[in-house]
Amino acid sequence: MSSVGSTIDAGFVARHAELARGYGGGGDPADPALVQAMQMVLHIPKDEPPNRSALLAAAAMSVVALCLDERVGPDGEWEERYLTWKRSRIRKVARRARGAQWLAAQEVDGVTVEFAGARARALVPGPVGDIDPRIKRLQISGTELPDDEPIAIDPEYPVLWVNAELGMTVGKAAAQVGHASMLLAGALSVRRAYAWAAQGFRCTVAEAEPGRWAELLGRVADSSAVAVRDAGFTEVAPGSTTVIAVP
Repeated sequence: MSSVGSTIDAGFVARHAELARGYGGGGDPADPALVQAMQMVLHIPKDEPPNRSALLAAAAMSVVALCLDERVGPDGEWEERYLTWKRSRIRKVARRARGAQWLAAQEVDGVTVEFAGARARALVPGPVGDIDPRIKRLQISGTELPDDEPIAIDPEYPVLWVNAELGMTVGKAAAQVGHASMLLAGALSVRRAYAWAAQGFRCTVAEAEPGRWAELLGRVADSSAVAVRDAGFTEVAPGSTTVIAVP
């Protein structure tokens, strides 16, 4: 990723430091309605659905953009909601929207990213028992997108490699690449993260077949990549490595 000037905004430094601390550790509250989750909205029009890889990239970009948005930082209007979620057990829930549903989702606090014709919106997290009605009515499952043809990897940007053997749905994969973009941003130095932010957090999402996956696991072992290991609430077994992010 390209370099940036010598001055980095102090607010960004603080937000990155929070992200670099990691997340989770607080466990779940006793009341299930107070469990924290980030809702993600994927724009999937019926007539012209986006490419799967582009939609997943937009989802990943929207999550990290929200996590480093000035409104989640010190004294920001979203700070309390964001930190309550980030310091508990991390959850993300991806929902699909089209037409008026997508337009309504833009009215709910969050960050929208458009990438290569695909659009996704990460919403400010909150308790699952108090989801905005405009979001709660959106379906979590029921739409799938076909796998893309192999795509070109641009070495200028990070790559989020999805474990092809797991066969994750687009919604599950969107949540996992969202985890990956957070982990990657926190693992980068503040200067590299700032440079990535200047690029709009652009990244490539690609499927990794078993041979490449084995190579990527080696990169995780030598700390040149970061891995997402799923808690196993849905679709995959607990402890499964779902995504590996390479700077």
